[in-house]
Amino acid sequence: MNTVMNNLKGRNLLTLSEYTTDEIMYLLDKAIELKKMQKEGTVHHYLQGKTLAMIFEKSSTRTRVSFEVGMQQLGGHALFLSRADIQLGRGETVPDTAKVLSRYVDGIMIRAHEHESVKELANNSDVPVINALTDDYHPCQALADLLTLYEVKGSLKGKKLAYVGDGNNVAHSLMIGCAKTGVDCTVAVPIGYEPKQEIFDQAKEFAKMTGATIEVTHDPQAAVAEADAVYTDVWTSMGWEDETEVRLKAFAPYQVNAELMAYADKDAIFLHCLPAKRGEEVTAEVIDGPRSLVFEEAENRLHVQKALLVALMA
Repeated sequence: MNTVMNNLKGRNLLTLSEYTTDEIMYLLDKAIELKKMQKEGTVHHYLQGKTLAMIFEKSSTRTRVSFEVGMQQLGGHALFLSRADIQLGRGETVPDTAKVLSRYVDGIMIRAHEHESVKELANNSDVPVINALTDDYHPCQALADLLTLYEVKGSLKGKKLAYVGDGNNVAHSLMIGCAKTGVDCTVAVPIGYEPKQEIFDQAKEFAKMTGATIEVTHDPQAAVAEADAVYTDVWTSMGWEDETEVRLKAFAPYQVNAELMAYADKDAIFLHCLPAKRGEEVTAEVIDGPRSLVFEEAENRLHVQKALLVALMA
């Protein structure tokens, strides 16, 4: 365990691909430990005197609040930086921004459009860089999803997660996270909205090491069959609003409703990264029903991110 902890110190989190199974499980176990300490009111100021810079190109509720509150609970400080607040918004290069911030802060979190921008930031930073979302990946969300499944089911290996909807950044990180932890993952998408082939292929390679099965299908019922967790996301992500009408038609057969949930295991849980649009990707009956753990899942963003911050920055 100490070896894993030492291996994580000072690292970046960009996609989850760069983390081993043991490292991911360490983060999940650490999140459970920190969550327990918080519930008990135990002070855990592992980041006393540390500062996290938070760069936001895209707005967020859960990402901003969980990272900011997490740093405060860990005894540190967080700086909210929109593009309008820093010189990135006026043309300063990403490498220059990384080199300057590295001299001020102990870690950088970024929520951006282009994944290449995050990679460039990490390549030029002397402090850990955490990808809090790009158009291609959402690793922090995947960690919270895995933590929720882990808490409820008691283990991950051999469990099945079905993702129904758009083959987007959330689907990408779920495939990688599931492959790394031995969770079977089937992604059901309409034709033309599949996950990126190179990320799908990479997840399948990771799955060979854990025995997991990673699949993409166009059949939502087949995907959900006997699943331990059914997951969906909005059909039109931020930045794709001009495709809303086309997407509504394409995704209509992929709505998670009571009929679709009936194909899953009788004890299956429902997950959603939020925000949700009731009546589109999921019905109110499901997301507000007894099998839904979306708010526990949202809370777990705080706990996994605290574990990540401690592992990388303490």
